[in-house]
Amino acid sequence: MLSEAKTRSIIIQGVLVTAVIAFAALLVYTTFANLRARGIPIGFDFLTMPSRIIISEAILTYKSRDPYYWAIVVGLANTVFVSALVIFFSSLLGLVVGITRLSSNPLAAGTCRVWVEIARNSPPIVLLIFLYSLWWKVLPPVGEALNPLPGVYASMRGFVVPAISIDLGMTGALIILFALTLAALSYGLARSGRLPPLVVPAILAAGVVLADMRFAVDFPVFTGSNFRGGSELTPELSTILVGLTIYTTGFVAEIVRGGVLSVGRGQWDAGHSLGLSRGKILRLVVIPQMLRVIVPPLNSQYINVVKNSTLAIAVGYPDFLAVMNTIISKSSHSIEGVFIILGAYLALNLTLSSAANWYNRRIAIVER
Repeated sequence: MLSEAKTRSIIIQGVLVTAVIAFAALLVYTTFANLRARGIPIGFDFLTMPSRIIISEAILTYKSRDPYYWAIVVGLANTVFVSALVIFFSSLLGLVVGITRLSSNPLAAGTCRVWVEIARNSPPIVLLIFLYSLWWKVLPPVGEALNPLPGVYASMRGFVVPAISIDLGMTGALIILFALTLAALSYGLARSGRLPPLVVPAILAAGVVLADMRFAVDFPVFTGSNFRGGSELTPELSTILVGLTIYTTGFVAEIVRGGVLSVGRGQWDAGHSLGLSRGKILRLVVIPQMLRVIVPPLNSQYINVVKNSTLAIAVGYPDFLAVMNTIISKSSHSIEGVFIILGAYLALNLTLSSAANWYNRRIAIVER
């Protein structure tokens, strides 16, 4: 029996797995025994206690008397918010910069190359600290704030922009959710020609009307010492958004450039023979084909965005890691805090990876 290669392989793997599990169990038991001997509290019961910590910026509503678990959710929401915006803007800019690098215009191509080389060869934390220091040396005081666009102001205290408020009750939210689901289902039928193309926007418009959704725009107004109204982007939030976007755009641009070059020259010639312009060839021929090439490396870059968001602690933005550091210091539950940190980032990255893999399978060429 032991002479069979397959049987030996199963036995060896079983022994190795058992040894790893036994070592992990011994490590956990020893750690918990040492913590109990030193009187250090163990367990996750502290999560329901009032946190008594201050989170300077929060996407979700937060008060210092809220429990620890809600403070963790708020910090995680800040990280997801920053990561999502950086991924969105760096994808758009990376597409433009990557295509422009292949331009026949030497000024445009050279400028984009400089951007890419600086971004790819600079430590992100140095870029963040450099940008953060510019707030106090370049931008004016709040009383002399720059006004580059109507309703948009820039000063040492950050950006102030108009705020859009939506008045929508629970019933309206359910109607909008139903309309979005129905529009998503109808989109595939509309693309296949089984439904008129105007059905999707008609469903969305009907959902907005039936939900009685009301929009309002609140413009900021300077009251003498500060701005009232609108939404404020603090220097910390603006720095992490701009810095990580500039940094990630350099990598995304190189991925896009490689994807464009991976499409054969014959595809361009075929598009020209059909009378298509260069822009239409890119949009209708090249970009759909290069997606199969660039999705896997883009997935890696998006995961790096989530991990690089931990650098927000360097400029004082309360992301998930910064909030967890405060919770660990205040509650003395370091082991539990580390497990929460590892679990949260693992869940975020696995979710991103699963979504990218699902999309990659959808656009993959199926051989018959």
